[in-house]
Amino acid sequence: MDTRGDMDGAGPGDVGDIAGGAEADGGDGEGTTEGGGDRSDRAGAGEGDAAAGTQVSDVTTERTTSGGTGGNDAGPAPGDEEAAEAPEGTEDTEQDAAPPRRRRRRWPLVVAAVLALVLASAGAAGAWLWWETDEALDSIERIPDALPTHLPVTAQPPRIEGDALVYLLIGVDNDQAPEPGEDWPAGVARSDTMMLTQISADRETVSLVSLPRDTWTEIPGRGEAKLNAAYSWGGPALLVETVQNLTGIRIDHVAIIDWSGFRAFTDAVGGVTVDGERMDGREALDYVRERKTLPGGDLDRTRRQQNFLRALLNQTAGAGTLTDPGRLTGLLGTLGDVVSVDDQLSNGDLRSLAWDLRGISGDEVNFMNAPVAGADRRGGQSVVLLDDEAARPLWDAMRDDAMAGFLASGEAPEQLGDDVR
Repeated sequence: MDTRGDMDGAGPGDVGDIAGGAEADGGDGEGTTEGGGDRSDRAGAGEGDAAAGTQVSDVTTERTTSGGTGGNDAGPAPGDEEAAEAPEGTEDTEQDAAPPRRRRRRWPLVVAAVLALVLASAGAAGAWLWWETDEALDSIERIPDALPTHLPVTAQPPRIEGDALVYLLIGVDNDQAPEPGEDWPAGVARSDTMMLTQISADRETVSLVSLPRDTWTEIPGRGEAKLNAAYSWGGPALLVETVQNLTGIRIDHVAIIDWSGFRAFTDAVGGVTVDGERMDGREALDYVRERKTLPGGDLDRTRRQQNFLRALLNQTAGAGTLTDPGRLTGLLGTLGDVVSVDDQLSNGDLRSLAWDLRGISGDEVNFMNAPVAGADRRGGQSVVLLDDEAARPLWDAMRDDAMAGFLASGEAPEQLGDDVR
């Protein structure tokens, strides 16, 4: 079922340099929210935390400020490493007052897994399960103006023919999105994760490709800057437009992920096992946030995020959820706090998508990173350069709904393996 609305050169240095370059940058959005330290230390720190469903209140508040009017004049002169991050339009402080936090937003694939489990059992559990599902769907927040509907059809890539879908998942740590009807305040929110997710028309293939947040690209109306500057400057619609221009792929739907908010959901499924280690929500949060101690820096962090999502999908499907009424009720009760999507997705669309994906496990999702040529310095800041030549066949396969054949050809980027740092 088509759930779409009616809207119509390698830089110097190798990929390993990305980690070192990122260390020098000051306003990277991490602040004191970075996991830091090993997991055993963090596990002890989490013993006094509240039960599942409690918001993370001990995360250091971040404040962001406007970053100028263009990609190249958004900060001080080159050489000022802290100010060099200004294309994001932000800078970090620890205690300064921040706008009130908005509602947490997270993984739509996990939500689909939960709904699929519930719908599959509806015949046995009857009206109660259907009512609970409907209540959960009603509680999911819709994001207005999340897609660039102001652009004419001719200014956007063509849609994929048939029923294939492309989602853009936007990861944030402290979402300060405005209320519906308010103008987007430049510099108030930032994103550290961008993932393109393509779902084939036959619902047999799901592919997720992470785009490095420091990718150097053209931001419409702003000039060249890092990819995550688009969200800071213009919200999801500007980021969607930027990613569409970068990849040539039309994006059908958007979901906002708040990494600091999925802790309750992880606890609701009884925790997850990642690389042989059992993690509760707090430990998992540290795991997906860590970057500075990883050899590949942000690229390794994207692999960790993918690795956790894979484990969470598997745990959700195999945790005995349907045989434990308390756990099932708890999961359904958190859906409204777990995901927000664009306002083109109806309850019926979400229910149909969940049913279509009921047979897909985390191990069957194809996780990969966009091909990277290397690192470079632009305007005094460390940036990532995509390998356009290597990426072109990937974008073509996603656009043409040909990912199954592309993955089988051996030409696709390396997929997420079992050994993740």
